[in-house]
Amino acid sequence: MHKNILVIGGTRYVGKLLVQKLLDAGHRVTLANRGRTADSFGARVQRIRVDRRDHAAMRAAFAGSQGYDIVYDQVCYTPLDAAVACEVFAGKAGRYVMTSTIEVYRNLLGRQADAFSELDLDLRTVRIDKDCPWNDPLVADENYAEGKRQAEALLYRDGRLPLVTVRLGHVLGGDDFTGRLAYYVALAQSGQALLYTSAAAATSFISADAASDFLLWTGMQDFVGPVNAADSGALSALELHRRVGAVLGEKVRALPLTTQAGLSPFDYPFPYVMDTDRAACLGYRLGTTADWLDLAIHQLQPELVCGVPGSPAALGGTAGAAGTAGVRLSPSARPQDACMA
Repeated sequence: MHKNILVIGGTRYVGKLLVQKLLDAGHRVTLANRGRTADSFGARVQRIRVDRRDHAAMRAAFAGSQGYDIVYDQVCYTPLDAAVACEVFAGKAGRYVMTSTIEVYRNLLGRQADAFSELDLDLRTVRIDKDCPWNDPLVADENYAEGKRQAEALLYRDGRLPLVTVRLGHVLGGDDFTGRLAYYVALAQSGQALLYTSAAAATSFISADAASDFLLWTGMQDFVGPVNAADSGALSALELHRRVGAVLGEKVRALPLTTQAGLSPFDYPFPYVMDTDRAACLGYRLGTTADWLDLAIHQLQPELVCGVPGSPAALGGTAGAAGTAGVRLSPSARPQDACMA
């Protein structure tokens, strides 16, 4: 059955893949965003130009709407964003799917040996701070994990939306603008050593394609609540570095650190893996990192020789969380999840 669907965001990365798959399935899709990023959907989608962080503009944009069967919220990053969603879409969404992240578990690192299940994060205990200047981009970037955690907490406590929060593993592959996998490719090709803290501290990944598939599937179901989505085959930063080297035929070097300085993306002091049993019990079969990682690495190789325009070494951003001499990350490539718009 074809549905009337709103996608907030929908013009880059996972969101763009999701919209294409919704259209391929025959659904009617409306995009709500600021209109600053071009898309290739043409007349196949309807468009609402609005800044979702502007409460008054959001109220006005959807005041006359009869509602949607499904709302996919790809750009809910803070409790202020969540408050707008509750106010604007209460009674107007048959199903509300917020794209969340593994990063909501970050404050639990080191507290347990097992993978994090959805119930390990007690959102009832999360303090919601609406007075924080969340709309300041620097504040939002530095507090990405906390913003996502508080956004989930507010949505569930409000209770007016039929809500699912999809906690994606670290998304790689596809049209990745963050430069995180590219960092490791450039590091291997430059011959510089990876600085790492723990060889055993693996974390969960998912491909951009698999992430959009899971979101598509989730929208068509009827369960509610948080659900983890990640491919099996977690990797530590050191293991990822070695895999990149093996795929590219490069001999890579690595040096252990005794401090938390100079971390690369996906370098954690403790294992950071999600339990995906709930998704399996609901009937969804996730893949494995090995299914797609080598191809994602190969796709980056031609343009990412260290020093070539477009490579992490040539990016104009600051060293950010990487701190490795000669290979620099763009600000969005810090070890956090990517924007999923």
